[in-house]
Amino acid sequence: MMKKFLAGALAFGVTLGALAASASADTLADIKSRGRIVVAIDLGHPPYGMLDGTAQQTGSDVETAKLLAEDLGVALEVVAVSGANRVPFLISNRVDAVIASFSITEERKKVIDYSRPYGVIPVVIAAPASMEIADAAGLAGQSIAVARGTTADIELTRTVKESGSDANIVRYEDEATATTAVATGQQELFAAALSTAQALAQQNPGLDMEVKLEMAAYPMAVGLRKNDDAFKAYLDEWVGTNLHNGKLNAIYEKYFGQSLPADMLD
Repeated sequence: MMKKFLAGALAFGVTLGALAASASADTLADIKSRGRIVVAIDLGHPPYGMLDGTAQQTGSDVETAKLLAEDLGVALEVVAVSGANRVPFLISNRVDAVIASFSITEERKKVIDYSRPYGVIPVVIAAPASMEIADAAGLAGQSIAVARGTTADIELTRTVKESGSDANIVRYEDEATATTAVATGQQELFAAALSTAQALAQQNPGLDMEVKLEMAAYPMAVGLRKNDDAFKAYLDEWVGTNLHNGKLNAIYEKYFGQSLPADMLD
């Protein structure tokens, strides 16, 4: 049943992607004409997107989107999304762009396009320090929480399959729900972006969580529709400019406590 659902969802996505491409979109012109850019951001995925103590939107993705809107000279409208619906919202024209811890994958590139990368996302498995997990074989018999449709979901599925482990993957609809499941003891293991796993550990010291395995590291970029040439050209130049002037690196350092890789800043 799940395989049929996923196959149908992918076919639906490809169809929508083809329709969007055939429309010869000029998103850049539309943004400037309306004076507003509509950006998809996952506000339940700290430190990328979240609400602060006064319910204001904050996080690295929020600041990146604000910088983009400022440089375009337009207002910013944020549409809240989850890991699973980022691509559908984009190809159905509900948003102009996706800035939502959006890593570049070959599967997504079949239906959408990306800007030049402006960040990197390590994807890990975290667990209580008392657990002895040295490799993927150590996942046998474990129940692992992950947010559906994320790169962590992709890598966890691959890791479990390749190891031949009988680990149980429990998929939640968004990062916030997956994090809550681990924090409340529904699962002990958590597959997520490194920063998300670190945030869980910091906010719940009693769990004594630590990173056990790093599964992959993905470049992160702005997502846009295929064949949107003028917008892609603008975004590629915008990313390059703001990497070189240090603004994107400053945002990354603020939320992740380290600089971007040197080769990304060249």
